[in-house]
Amino acid sequence: MATSFLETPQGRRIAYVKTAGKGPCIVFLSGLKSDMEGTKAVALEAWARAQGRAFLRFDYSGHGQSSGSFSEGSIGDWHQDTLAVVDALTDGPIVPVGSSMGGWQALLLARARTDRIAGMVTIAAAPDFTEDGYWATFSDDQKAALARDGQVSLPSEYDEDYIITRRLIEDGRDQLVLRTPLTLPFPVRFLQGTEDTAVPTATAIRLLDHAEGPDMRLTLVKGADHRFSDDTCLTLIEKTVEKTLARAG
Repeated sequence: MATSFLETPQGRRIAYVKTAGKGPCIVFLSGLKSDMEGTKAVALEAWARAQGRAFLRFDYSGHGQSSGSFSEGSIGDWHQDTLAVVDALTDGPIVPVGSSMGGWQALLLARARTDRIAGMVTIAAAPDFTEDGYWATFSDDQKAALARDGQVSLPSEYDEDYIITRRLIEDGRDQLVLRTPLTLPFPVRFLQGTEDTAVPTATAIRLLDHAEGPDMRLTLVKGADHRFSDDTCLTLIEKTVEKTLARAG
């Protein structure tokens, strides 16, 4: 599939791939420092195409083929990118599928465009991780370095070191979803691996407990890690999206 580009109202150039088909359109929201060429995004796109379903994947600014650098971005920037893509490239109901940070983005999207969402699936959703995952575990030295230098470096088991900026932390506080009411009035399915070392199972349970909605389920997969990308997990994602679409009507 050919990559296209969208210029956002903020002047960012967002790379995307859109597959035509019947709705609701499935919108894949990638994780932090991941992109639309990731295993889950591409596999789900292939499934959607085989089903004749509309599908959209894209790169946030500072990710993949989109403009900007990762270290300059924030949760709010990537939320703006998501809104721009959804508003410009989709019509009618959508079903966001959010992975890790993309799960947080899906929840922000649900808050901003509730009437557009027919259902939602998250995979190892990481809401509020800048506060609860980074800031809460920073040492006094790291917090001092963040204040002094504007950034700290964190090792990653998946990629090069993460550069965590003061702006990412401070902007993240404006995007928190677990501190205020979170209403999800549509079918919601949360998927989570028990061996996930990036997003603990406790986060998934906290999200399930906090969110309000008429049709919400959490599925724990024993032994699955944060990637959630082996054949069993990919099949589960596809079946979960299929069932969510069916319940969405």
